[in-house]
Order: sequence, then C-alpha cells, then structure tokens
Amino acid sequence: MLDFNQFSLWERRQYLENNTFVIVGAGIVGLSTALSLKARFPKEKILIIERGYLPTGASSKNAGFACFGSPTELHDDLQHMPKKQVWETVALRLEGLQILKSRLSEKQMAWRACGSYDLLLNHQQKLEPDFLQALNQQFEAYFGLSEVYKEDASALQQFGFQGYQTSYFNRFEASIETDQMLNSLFQLCVAQNIQFLYGTALQAFEAANDQVLINTSKGDLTANALFLCTNGFSQSYFPNELRPARAQVCLTQPLQHGIKGTFHSDSGYYYFRDVGDRILFGGGRNLDFEGETSTDFDLNPSIQNALFQKLQNEILPGKKVEIDLQWTGIMCVGNEKKPIIRALNKNVFAGVRMGGMGIAIGTAVGESLSKLV
Repeated sequence: MLDFNQFSLWERRQYLENNTFVIVGAGIVGLSTALSLKARFPKEKILIIERGYLPTGASSKNAGFACFGSPTELHDDLQHMPKKQVWETVALRLEGLQILKSRLSEKQMAWRACGSYDLLLNHQQKLEPDFLQALNQQFEAYFGLSEVYKEDASALQQFGFQGYQTSYFNRFEASIETDQMLNSLFQLCVAQNIQFLYGTALQAFEAANDQVLINTSKGDLTANALFLCTNGFSQSYFPNELRPARAQVCLTQPLQHGIKGTFHSDSGYYYFRDVGDRILFGGGRNLDFEGETSTDFDLNPSIQNALFQKLQNEILPGKKVEIDLQWTGIMCVGNEKKPIIRALNKNVFAGVRMGGMGIAIGTAVGESLSKLV
C-alpha cells in the first residue's frame, strides 16, 4: 500500500492538502461526525482515516439492535449510577436514533419496528410493578413516549423459550441490518464529498497554533481540527475512564424457528434476534470481564461454548443447533455509561465510550462533537 510520499499531485490534492477536519475512525461515530460537520460547514474539506480496510471495532460487527435501554438494565443502572446520569444517557440514545432516522429512510437500513423483549431467568427476581410504572411515567414526562414497557409472560410460550419466568416488552425498540445502515451512511458521506483513507492508522498527533500535526502509518498530514472516534481503541487517551469490551457473537445455520424480534436477558449481557431463518446470539462478557477487555478479535472458546449451550437449552430447545459463523467486536465501557464528548485541547476532540449502544448513541455523539468547534 502506498505511503503518502508516493502520492501523485492529484492524490495529494484530494487527500492530504487543505483538510479542515480529519476524523479518526470510519464507524458509526466517525461517519456521523463527518455528516454533522458537513451540515454545519458545507464548504470545508473533511477527511476520514481508518486503520483497517473496513471499519474496525464494533460498528460493523454488532447485532443490529436499535435499542435505548431494557427495564432490567435500567433497574441495575439506577442502583449504581446517579439518576441524572442514567436519564441523560437514555436521552442521548433516543436523540441518536431520531437523528439517524432523519438521515436515512427505514428502507435504507431495513428498520424493523419489532419491539424488544427483556427476558427474566427463573432464578432472577421480578421487577416490581411499581418500578415499571415509574419507568413509563419517566419516559412520558421526559420524552413523550407513553407505555414503553409492559410485562408479557406469554412471549415465552409463543417463542418456545425454556428457563425464563417472564419477559418485559418495549414497543419502541427495533432492529436494523447493520451492513445496510453503514453502507447508506458511507454513501451519504461520499455524496457530500467527504474523503476516506482506509488502511491508515493514527500514530500520534500534536496541536500547534491553529493546526494539528497528524502522524499516521502512511505519513504525515495536517488539519485545523482532529476528531477521535475510535471508541474501544481510545484507552491510551483516557486510561482511567474507559476500557475495551470485547463482544462474542455467533450465528446459527439456517433452521426452522418461530422467533421474531430482538431479545435481551441478564441486564443486557446476552442478546439475540432472528436474521431470516437464522438466529444471531451474542454476549457473555459477564463470564470473563477481565479477559474480555482485550482489543484482539480472538474468539473466547468458553464464552462461545456458553452461548451455544444457551442457544441449545434455552432459546432453541429441541432444535438441532449448528453454528455457521462466529466473530467478535470491540465495544467500549467505563465506570460511567454516559459517553465521553470532550475537547482535549482547542484543536482535538474525542467522542468515545458508547457503552455497547453505538447504533443508538453514536449519531448523537457525532452531532455533539460537531458543535465543539
């Protein structure tokens, strides 16, 4: 692959010269930041650099959930986080989904308004009816959404699950096809003359006067402002505030099933959905928190086996389950779930720590980042 010093005059003009904004990361946050900047500064030149030959992280590896919070997860958050922070984070997730839907049609991302089910295992304590009622009141008061959650025990028999006592249905969540969403965002960027350099890793940067000197694996370039949108790969910039969180995912071979929709369990640590005649299942990070802070895309055999056992025994009991694909994605978490949207100095800005909800919150983070300049 060419280094910058091997570029022609035309390539230098297109990619290296007169960049107003350089964005690191071509995932959901990076693309969203570019589009928000272009909306604010239509005449300025924007370049996105990406270390991989495709977005490397979680944006193209997630399960395709357009979600903003299951009731058991929110119950857990409200026990361990300040109430104000919990609702501010939910607000960002909802804002992100609204901006995403304003940019892309439902067809462009295969939006499916299927709702979601939060499954409660037999040994877990049920949520108090008063808690569900309070959640619904908060959502209506803060966001104008009425009757968001309701208990629905009939879903267990409907879908044939085993080992669960009840479920909580959220009528506003949805699923998307991740590849269609990312491709649509990419095409939107291209249509607005936003440039891309793949296979180009950020190595260092230095803010000097009104410019940022940017050192990459292919050479140096400059910009008026630099935006770091690398989520789980940003730990070196925020060592005490975030850590990578690897997600294990598997996809079954085609089989006959009646499962339709998106599903969470165990406070969001497990999740699955139908993808045509297959079932996509991911999670299990809670089985090895320390081991899953890796930024390597390796499979964790013990977690993958646990996913298979849950598929076989709880989700598809009595079915012959065979795994077709297995992969991992690198998310980002921290002691707080609210994302970091911050100026590191007057020329460098960061939008990281999506907390595993990049589809929902990533677009809002990009919008907020664009307003820091």
